[in-house]
Amino acid sequence: MNPTRPTTSPVSPAFTGHGHVTFLGAGPGDPGLLTLRAVEALSGADVLIAEPEVLDVVRCHARAGVSTPELTVVDEASTTAGVPVLRDAANLVMEAARGGRRVVRAVTGDPGLDGNASAEMLACAAEGIPFEVVPGVATAVGVPAYAGVPLRDAHGTDVRFVDARTADERCWTEVGASDGTVVVSTTLDSVAAAAGELVAAGRKPDTPLTVTIAGTTTRQRTWNATLGTIAQVFKQGKVLPSPEGHRPVIAVVGERSAPAQRDQLSWFESKPLFGWRVLVPRTKEQAASLSDQLRSYGAVPHEVPTIAVEPPRTPQQMERAVKGLVTGRYEWIAFTSVNAVKAVREKFEEYGLDARAFAGIKVAAVGEQTAAALVDFGVKPDLVPSGEQSAAGLLEDWPPYDPVFDPIDRVFLPRADIATETLVAGLIELGWEVDDVTAYRTVRASPPPADTREAIKGGGFDAVLFTSSSTVRNLVGIAGKPHNVTVIACIGPATAKTAEEHGLRVDVLSPEPSVHKLAEALADFGLRRRESALEAGDPVTRPSERRPGARRRRTT
Repeated sequence: MNPTRPTTSPVSPAFTGHGHVTFLGAGPGDPGLLTLRAVEALSGADVLIAEPEVLDVVRCHARAGVSTPELTVVDEASTTAGVPVLRDAANLVMEAARGGRRVVRAVTGDPGLDGNASAEMLACAAEGIPFEVVPGVATAVGVPAYAGVPLRDAHGTDVRFVDARTADERCWTEVGASDGTVVVSTTLDSVAAAAGELVAAGRKPDTPLTVTIAGTTTRQRTWNATLGTIAQVFKQGKVLPSPEGHRPVIAVVGERSAPAQRDQLSWFESKPLFGWRVLVPRTKEQAASLSDQLRSYGAVPHEVPTIAVEPPRTPQQMERAVKGLVTGRYEWIAFTSVNAVKAVREKFEEYGLDARAFAGIKVAAVGEQTAAALVDFGVKPDLVPSGEQSAAGLLEDWPPYDPVFDPIDRVFLPRADIATETLVAGLIELGWEVDDVTAYRTVRASPPPADTREAIKGGGFDAVLFTSSSTVRNLVGIAGKPHNVTVIACIGPATAKTAEEHGLRVDVLSPEPSVHKLAEALADFGLRRRESALEAGDPVTRPSERRPGARRRRTT
């Protein structure tokens, strides 16, 4: 048996006469908590039936064209109660499976602990429809972990799980008589009532309590209190009354949730940019890795393309250069951007070529991102700047032309329609001939949606990252100037100068001209801001929650 293959692979529908159903736990909300088996099952699904809360979490792993029947709420009363009744989920599952299709039924948390997937499993069993269960991270387990509340310790504390919506008097009496940890699934406006039930059943009013809403997501928020003080904490913090009172929460009761311990273990909500909405004004291809890095700091990146990339108006020059590349016209090819790599790669594919056409040609990349795009293409660059990742840094390491060792003296430089005089002049000074070729054009992108424009101008974003002067000009041009509460982070002095010329106050300046160093600098800024608030005894807030006109310190 191949140990890398799952042992639960379903029998082919061709042998059963029916389809197959996978009951899949999607976890509490963080997309990163999906299991490898869950991702595999999703990739093979013909039909995806998911609870609305997790549809976006699982849909991105399904193949293009997968059918996603909508589960609709039966009545308004169930919505108000916070327990929406979904339209005949079992019937949808059965109908698709009877048609010989592979069905994934995705539920929040874990199929065995959250929701009522067992009834649907029994329906499949009754009709002989094969099914499997892919466990997920249960909400009652995952949320406390993200809140920094361990449910057990070395002494083996007893743990009880209670759903307050269905718990009867006997249940409350049993957990009230215990001194173990109690994990209560309830709603925000029912927490105080659940705490009262536990006190009435025998738990001490000073027993520590944590309440977490939107657990495992960047909207997560946790309150520390005791069974006796939670109602007052919510009242003083103006948490309730609230239109969000029906939202589900996880409350953990017991010594494991003591504030002193949680201060040390709250790893998620203490991330430097936790919950920050960060605007990333770049092309979508360029923004992906930067957005991933921002998420690792707890931020919520919002990608807004400010530049669109289009082919050159006259492609003949580019076509001649690519043919010359194949016929041995060049000693070097220098890539100054990811888009240049993309443009050459597209031409190669148009002609039926691949990375083997670079054989015998030296390849230079202006920086790490461009080098990574080349490696993805199958080309390992021979030269990447050891210092500054720029045209000047590339010239620092570029060897002069030597007629003894260099049989060809020509360099192919595919670039944007924006001139690169610095690099061209530097290469000529080193003795090289340069074919400076327009490989693509950069044009201003279309304006973002109206709600995004309003958030930019109205202070809805906590920070914006500017990675070039053109991103400053283009963002202001298509969406307006960011609000003065928004933290402005720039990749270098030239970009910062352009931002200031547009009336923006620069708060963060990257120590190096690198998008990843820029993200690090913003995270450092957020960490210092958080630490200052804690030292002063103030609540930790996001920049978008601050008063307009508040002064900000510049950091480098």
